[in-house]
Amino acid sequence: MKVVAFNGSPRKKGNTAGSLNTVLAEIEKQGIETELIHVGKEKIRGCKACFSCAKKQNQQCVIKDDPVNDWIQKMVEADGILLGSPVYFSGVAGTMKSFLDRAFFVATTNNSLYRHKVGASVAAVRRSGGVPTMDELNHYIIYSEMVMPNSNYWNVAHGMNPGEMEQDGEGKQIMEVLGQNMAWLMKVMEVGKKEIPAPAPPAKVMTNFIR
Repeated sequence: MKVVAFNGSPRKKGNTAGSLNTVLAEIEKQGIETELIHVGKEKIRGCKACFSCAKKQNQQCVIKDDPVNDWIQKMVEADGILLGSPVYFSGVAGTMKSFLDRAFFVATTNNSLYRHKVGASVAAVRRSGGVPTMDELNHYIIYSEMVMPNSNYWNVAHGMNPGEMEQDGEGKQIMEVLGQNMAWLMKVMEVGKKEIPAPAPPAKVMTNFIR
């Protein structure tokens, strides 16, 4: 099994990366492969609303000059997906959101590519806005019919300068417990899939308010 994690911060060694690495360390202890991808340092534009991905059904975004399509395939191949972002104005960092909007729109319009994968999110913050940011990340996970593990509090770690989240004892424990629970859930689901088949995905019903 494998978990792929995405760091939405432009800092490769900041507190978001530190939080994700703490989660991944616990997952690796359970013999599960992990990979951390740094999204925040890339130049990624937002969704063009062209619906090309829905029309072509090729599991790809029409924009080809960035790594998003490669990352989509990494998520398709993974058993677990971990999302992390710093807090920008009580929300997800812009580059991360551009990536998520495109990657998850491709997934949902191509037969729910991430359906029933295990997914979780974390946020790193100086002071306030961590819970709204975590909630915003969770919207992608929930909409995609992924299965979400939890921790013993909200998945938020505090720190301003790189490495300061290590001083947040509770935040660090939250990330450790999340990693343990994520690994456990992945293993339980792997066993369960052999005994209980997943329900077939229904055809999506779309009800527009203006016709």
